[in-house]
Amino acid sequence: MTLTAVAMSGGLDSSVAALLLEREGVPAVGLSMLLWDRSQQVRHGRCCGSLDLGDARRVAEQVGLPHYTLRMDGEFRRHVVEPFVDSYVAGRTPSPCISCNTEIKFEAFWERARRLGAGRIATGHYARIRRGDDGLYELHTAVDTSKDQSYFLFELTQEQLSRAVFPLGELTKTEVRELAREAGLVVAGKGESMEICFVDRGVQEFVESERPELPRAPARVTTTGGEELGEGAPTYRYTVGQRRGLGVAAGRRLYVLDVQPEANRVVVGERDELLAPGLAGRGLHWIAGDPPGDGAELQVRIRSRHPGVAATVEGGRDALCRVEFSEPQTGVAPGQAAVFYSGTHVLGGCWIDRALR
Repeated sequence: MTLTAVAMSGGLDSSVAALLLEREGVPAVGLSMLLWDRSQQVRHGRCCGSLDLGDARRVAEQVGLPHYTLRMDGEFRRHVVEPFVDSYVAGRTPSPCISCNTEIKFEAFWERARRLGAGRIATGHYARIRRGDDGLYELHTAVDTSKDQSYFLFELTQEQLSRAVFPLGELTKTEVRELAREAGLVVAGKGESMEICFVDRGVQEFVESERPELPRAPARVTTTGGEELGEGAPTYRYTVGQRRGLGVAAGRRLYVLDVQPEANRVVVGERDELLAPGLAGRGLHWIAGDPPGDGAELQVRIRSRHPGVAATVEGGRDALCRVEFSEPQTGVAPGQAAVFYSGTHVLGGCWIDRALR
């Protein structure tokens, strides 16, 4: 049988994924990734830190798997952390978890696992992989919709899906924790990790620590009509949709509509001004390789917990696209992903470049 490398972060989910593979008699090896040097941090997001790697090693011993730790902090900084910081400085709202999946877990990690003789990789993601009637691999949402992580996997390719295993896709989080308790795993009572695992304080403080040369000049805060409301914080401290902490008093509730670092300007307005009929996207990707046929009913999610809205997608050259919603949406934030679904089937997605107004 093919050797499967289990990406063990030291958390509950990847630990139970390893447990299930062992129970199925699948030849497996546990591999943990050291992604971020936290030796100088007082506190941090619990994911792939030294304590978590210790938990991964102990779980591997309990399950009966050989275990190794891979130092991958260089790849992680290059492909996840630096683009994350650059995106914030450019006035965007990045989604580092997608970049981590695309560049690290299903690419760099796979290459390391392959060199060790593995033919597949398994993770603790809540998502499902199916084989369609046409022979193509399909990505589907998890049974536990409250924990579904398919949104973060929209950039996966046919080749990547063909060598991936998601043992938790058919389980609920409650069932996963119960399996860990029954097996006596040391992580059975462990809580959830933070979303941005490498940020130990606030995002803005992290960005400033990574870019100490950033100009700290206060941004001009204006309305869409050009009315000057005053000076606020530097532009990188704002994100689209933000309501609190604008730094100006206007006597009415305002929201960030646009962040313009090049003009040192933040545009604010009423909530209804956040409504967008669609978005312009870049990096358009279809998991099957080609877009769905004419007449396909698509739902698009513009953030991981967005309920979705019916939409049409028009692809252009250079992986650019235009997405039009059936009804206007708020919170269309540049730097986030727009992911396309047909029922439980994840068809693909794109990166939001800007909201259509």
